[in-house]
Amino acid sequence: MPSAVRSLALVAGVSVALGSLATTHAAHAYDPAIVQPPDAANAPAVRYAQLDRGSCEAELRRRAIPFARVDAAKGVLAPVRLAGPIRGVTYRTELPAAQRATTPYEILDCRLVLALDDFSAILAKHDVAQVIHYSAYRPPGLKWPSGKVGSRHGGALAIDAGRFIKKDGSVLHIEKDFHGKIGSTTCGPNTGPSPATPESVELRAIICEAVDARLFNVALTPDYNWEHRNHFHLEVTANAKWFLVH
Repeated sequence: MPSAVRSLALVAGVSVALGSLATTHAAHAYDPAIVQPPDAANAPAVRYAQLDRGSCEAELRRRAIPFARVDAAKGVLAPVRLAGPIRGVTYRTELPAAQRATTPYEILDCRLVLALDDFSAILAKHDVAQVIHYSAYRPPGLKWPSGKVGSRHGGALAIDAGRFIKKDGSVLHIEKDFHGKIGSTTCGPNTGPSPATPESVELRAIICEAVDARLFNVALTPDYNWEHRNHFHLEVTANAKWFLVH
């Protein structure tokens, strides 16, 4: 694990194995939670993933999403930083304010930002004002080929959301409040947290509303495995017309 990533994990209080996603995602083609709907081309995640940098940034401006272009981030097609809340929702790490403007972990691909804009509309209905995440971009290693575009965190196309802070200051804490079970189904009929508390029911509603809207190609929760016990992994995947929900 690169020392910078290890430092962020300590700051955020994460003991998750940050490199495990490459292993778990390799099994996508065999995962029973994958769906390939016939109308996938119309899904927001699929449409956003097809955009080039210019088209994506033009859409950010059209939506009046506050952002600052990042000149270069290895492996990222369209790197940006958020310059303010999206629909009243702030996305940030727990790093000190002085570090947040320069940390690589708050760089996002523009295409992920479009999905987060839609997600913010859902969060606003739940009175969420802040999303505290462990990281979005994780810079690839020194041997990463110049010009190669990455995926998942390596392409700044995924975000690991750990807590949702509401306008009244109350917190939906995924590790404490989700109440899932590894291997169980996250969304759909006859599913739900156990025990069911107001917090766990609301967290389930938030993730399943995003799943229903097909905002992300990948939505992993504590139901997926132990490494995801403390966050929602939300990802836009280029060249994919499938959805993995767990």
